[in-house]
Amino acid sequence: MNGDQRFFDFLRARIGLDVTSVGPAIIERAVRQRSTASQAQTSDEYWRTLQGSSDEQQALIEAVIVPETWFFRYPESFCALAKLASKRLADINNLRALRILSLPCSTGEEPYSIAMALLDAGLKPHQFKVDGMDVSPLSVEKARRALYGKNSFRGQDIAFRDRYFTAENDGFRLSSRVLEQVRLQVGNLLDPLLLTDEPPYDFVFCRNLLIYFDQPTQKQVFEVLKRLTHVDGVLFIGPAEGSLLGRAGMRSIGIAQSFAFSRQETAPPEPLPAFVATPKPMPLPVPQALRSPVSPPAPRRPFSTGAHIALADKPTRSDAALLLASIAALADEGKCAEARAECERYLRSHEPVAQVFYWLGLLSDVAGDVLQAQGFYRKALYLEPQHAEALMHLAALLQSQGDSVGARRLQDRAARSERAADSERKR
Repeated sequence: MNGDQRFFDFLRARIGLDVTSVGPAIIERAVRQRSTASQAQTSDEYWRTLQGSSDEQQALIEAVIVPETWFFRYPESFCALAKLASKRLADINNLRALRILSLPCSTGEEPYSIAMALLDAGLKPHQFKVDGMDVSPLSVEKARRALYGKNSFRGQDIAFRDRYFTAENDGFRLSSRVLEQVRLQVGNLLDPLLLTDEPPYDFVFCRNLLIYFDQPTQKQVFEVLKRLTHVDGVLFIGPAEGSLLGRAGMRSIGIAQSFAFSRQETAPPEPLPAFVATPKPMPLPVPQALRSPVSPPAPRRPFSTGAHIALADKPTRSDAALLLASIAALADEGKCAEARAECERYLRSHEPVAQVFYWLGLLSDVAGDVLQAQGFYRKALYLEPQHAEALMHLAALLQSQGDSVGARRLQDRAARSERAADSERKR
């Protein structure tokens, strides 16, 4: 079933997924597992099953989209929201409740974090309402249950858990006063009629989604987001998506690490074509200590193949470490084709990690494939937002395309990442 274009086209049509943004191996593995689960013997047989069953269509989508999120991810965004919300209420003279949208809302951590942040900022329940929306009914149902495990609470500051959750069995149950502020529903951002009966939102969170779409789909989705966001509203996006919005007529509001954008007064000039001024290939660096090669970081991934389906031969962490070391060695020796093949082999048998997508971006960069390199660097930054090498290489590509503002933003992030790393090393 490897490389069967029908399944790539199906996912593109249903959820807008661009196969090049994640690599075919991840999708192929999901198709293989769903084929096994449905007892299909051949690719054609599974395709017929898929076409004839809406349940199986949703099951394949669920197998590809595995939510990976946690409460107060990107905390600066929620601090910025609290300040902006108070100002927005004053601007509208408290004549109505603020409207906030979170999509995709995944399993609820983001919309509930929004509600908790605003309650902590002193807003009253009648002053705001949050809508959460996701293409996955399973994710929405889990969000409605509002029972979370320890993996949803990360970082050093989890004091909010004591304020808004109660322990229940092996998890934590969210308070009803937060639940009452959030309305959850299933919806697809590719639907041109999405929320057409709703007034625009003061704040929209749509993070780490645009990077998985091709350029036409990005433009289509941006038009929907622009319609959903009030003309004076603010759109919060993911760390790797700022340059996309900058070229689409949005500007950063200027709050560091908030990843928040508003509309520009006048539209910017048309963006440069994707392949203008191909940058001079950068030499492959001598691999320094790989980022935790023996124990890869807990995967932060929106795409996987369904953790509930066991693989026949479960790969070990030592296997992953050996593959990462092999990729680095091959790339350092200039064996680009072999290094790329090892990257693909890694993605077929292991959970995605930022370093693999960074190497794929670098290999594409060296080969002169600018658009593909950008996609891989952005994927690496989704998995590890402060990956310094990916930040710097993506900045170089943006600079070569004339996006000096986007390049500078990434360079500043890389500098902050290096300073933080130096501080940790001195401890």
